[in-house]
Amino acid sequence: MTPRILIIAGSDSGGGAGIQADIKTVTMLGGHAMTAITAITAQNTLGVQGVHPIPTAVVIEQIESVLSDLGVDAIKIGMIGSPQTAHAVADHLAGLRDMPIIFDPVMVATSGALLADKATVAAFERLMGMALLITPNVPELAMLTGTPIEDIDALEAAGNILARRYGCAVLAKGGHLGDQPQDDAPSVQDLLIRASGVSEYRMPRIETRHSHGTGCTLASAVATGIGRGLTMENAVDRAEAFVAGALFNAPQFGGGHGPMGHAMGTTPFYHTLASVNEQGFDATALAAQWDDRA
Repeated sequence: MTPRILIIAGSDSGGGAGIQADIKTVTMLGGHAMTAITAITAQNTLGVQGVHPIPTAVVIEQIESVLSDLGVDAIKIGMIGSPQTAHAVADHLAGLRDMPIIFDPVMVATSGALLADKATVAAFERLMGMALLITPNVPELAMLTGTPIEDIDALEAAGNILARRYGCAVLAKGGHLGDQPQDDAPSVQDLLIRASGVSEYRMPRIETRHSHGTGCTLASAVATGIGRGLTMENAVDRAEAFVAGALFNAPQFGGGHGPMGHAMGTTPFYHTLASVNEQGFDATALAAQWDDRA
């Protein structure tokens, strides 16, 4: 089955993040990407030069058009654009029973540009309340919980606050944290926090400025896995590996925070990881480890 993934998010003219990263991710992981664009941004690797929200009615028309014909297996929500759109999207999605929603609460671009004002962030409440999984990074999690986050313990505590508040799972992304004292080597730790416990995902830290769109990519990769029928653990694990593969294959474009290499050139991400991790080239076995549908 090809999972049908509806992406509700903004457009990145530089192709590194937003809808463009989402489409590439879903496609590379075997899904069919559909979109409801909430905003058009003028941006490149150096920053965001302009943000232009799409009228709320047009966003809803896009959602209705997809739902009425193509069907949807999972929804990924990224940049919203305005509080009016956030509330309208929440109203429209409220009637979809058992629809897995992955919400990436996009607030600030990699360059530091603000992508959501206070009113829009306040409107996130309703979307987080209907999400299966929320995927905040450290600055977003600190803003949403009002707590400072300086280490992995604080990351877990803040993630637990959000998970209890909204009754959902939280993938707390630790990429903004510095190296931790317990680390043997520089690494990035993400925590999947649920009522049943906490799962840690650790990847070697890849020192590169070409990491624009990691959050969008991770959330869309998880949504594709969930839409395909993977367990949340395997969907997150595969998504983490895909992000690592895309970082390894960044094409080195632009003078600032450049895009990742979603297409991997001509090499699937599991071949890249097999090579980098010195596991040999048994890529079939590496890819199969995330497929728990059998």
